[in-house]
Amino acid sequence: MTQLGDRPPTPAAAARGAAPRRTLRILLWHVHGSWTTSFVHGGHVCLLPVTPDRGPDGRGRAATWTWPDNAVEVPWERLRDTDVDLVLAQRPHELDLAERLLGRRIGRDLPAVYVEHNTPRGDVPHTRHPLADRDDVTIVHVTHFNALFWDNGRAPVAVVEHGVADPGHRYTGRRARAGAVVNEPLRRWRTTGTDLLPRIARSAPLDLFGMGVADAPARLGLPPDLLRVHEDLPQHAMHERLAHCRAYVHPVRWTSLGLSLIEAMMLGLPVAVLGTTEAHEAVPPEAGVVTTRIDRLCAALRDFLADPGLARATGAAARAAALRRYGLARFHSDWDRLLQEVTR
Repeated sequence: MTQLGDRPPTPAAAARGAAPRRTLRILLWHVHGSWTTSFVHGGHVCLLPVTPDRGPDGRGRAATWTWPDNAVEVPWERLRDTDVDLVLAQRPHELDLAERLLGRRIGRDLPAVYVEHNTPRGDVPHTRHPLADRDDVTIVHVTHFNALFWDNGRAPVAVVEHGVADPGHRYTGRRARAGAVVNEPLRRWRTTGTDLLPRIARSAPLDLFGMGVADAPARLGLPPDLLRVHEDLPQHAMHERLAHCRAYVHPVRWTSLGLSLIEAMMLGLPVAVLGTTEAHEAVPPEAGVVTTRIDRLCAALRDFLADPGLARATGAAARAAALRRYGLARFHSDWDRLLQEVTR
């Protein structure tokens, strides 16, 4: 298994990896906005399929993130005549879709990688990856936890940890509330720890950001003073409001490492995190509290809310840790090395 992203490169290695040997033309779908935002800033030409309805298989460029000019929309009907060096898939059906649209065998005529963003579902730890029976497409996991828990079969495997654009040290902590970012909390429920929010909110009043959060207070039976919601804000606006919260809480039970957690750390918030999946690797002790005990999670939030100095100092350490491990320079360097290897 190719191990990338487990530590920052040395300055010499970073310099060698900073510029790819050649700029690649990469076909990928706009699936995960935050991750794709980091990827498209790597300098390669990113070809984004677009359909008239801009549905799930043709969204094109992002509407709520700022992307550079090298992220190029290509209508479905023009893809067969478009030069492509590599396919980057993120959903199982995209490999077959790319073959139909390009008229080439993916993994044979055209190199491909498959980015697995998620923890396995079902009969964990026996869950077999959809590409486990293929040896012509590299599975790229975003955490070492995911690579360990998926049954990858005979597929080549690499790990490239997340990279996040630095939103800046915006922390004010002027509101004695905790912030949380959870998309679709009512649908995902126990997966995202939504059932834990009432207990957490009674220790630290919450501001909840994300998609599909509007009905959360009514469903959870929480008044506005304990739970305020901010529905699907543009990223910059979410960062601005989140930075005013005294602390960040990550109640997730079973998802991959949340980019929102890394972003909160980069903003300068101290964090209280449910100690599951990759959390203990991402959050060092000086950056906050990682625990599987809800009482300790709530106690940490109470401490941060009661002591602004403690919150600010812990948040500064969280920002330094996130920048060290999850900066874009390391992310792009790791991806460049892997892409050159796959397309060599």
